[in-house]
Amino acid sequence: MTFVRAYLRASTNEQDASRARQPLKDFADQHGLKIAAEYVENASGASLERPKLFELIEQAHEGDILLTEQVDRLSRLTAADWDKLKALLTAKRIRVVALDLPTSYIMVKADDFTGRMFDALNSMMLDMLAAISRKDYEDRRRRAAEGVAKVMANPTEKAAKYRGKPENTKRNELVAELLKAGKSWSDVQQATGVSRMTVAKVAGRLRAEA
Repeated sequence: MTFVRAYLRASTNEQDASRARQPLKDFADQHGLKIAAEYVENASGASLERPKLFELIEQAHEGDILLTEQVDRLSRLTAADWDKLKALLTAKRIRVVALDLPTSYIMVKADDFTGRMFDALNSMMLDMLAAISRKDYEDRRRRAAEGVAKVMANPTEKAAKYRGKPENTKRNELVAELLKAGKSWSDVQQATGVSRMTVAKVAGRLRAEA
């Protein structure tokens, strides 16, 4: 009996790894399949340190289906690490089916000859998409590093980046004049449209100057 094992991954704890649960269930329903087990984790796709993925491989039987939303949920690995992972999947004859890889759908229900033919095609497509996912990962990291380096190399830009919004001095001078005139904080807020925090900041300055 073929088991379908769903693999759901997100890169960080702030992301919802289970978000893909419904699309995977819909796919299984459309193809007359039932998901027998789910393996959900928050881990970087660029690392092989993924306990749930290895738990899936360990528990899988020959011919089981690993169902995932996208190939990059499975791999943003270096070429060497991807080869290691693929070798483990091949050794257990685990069939990878990804929603963004239509050729993998044939693997769901195929006779031996068709299965072997599409297994070869699928393997090639997986290699290509894994390489693309890795390049996308490296490109994004490089662009982020270049952006940080540019800011750090330019003191003026660095200051602007981390200083936040410039102070509205004319507005704050008006807040100060109203406070000096004895207006309440609520009246000042209504007249100038500033936040209570801004009124408090200007009032603190006035006290310090007194």
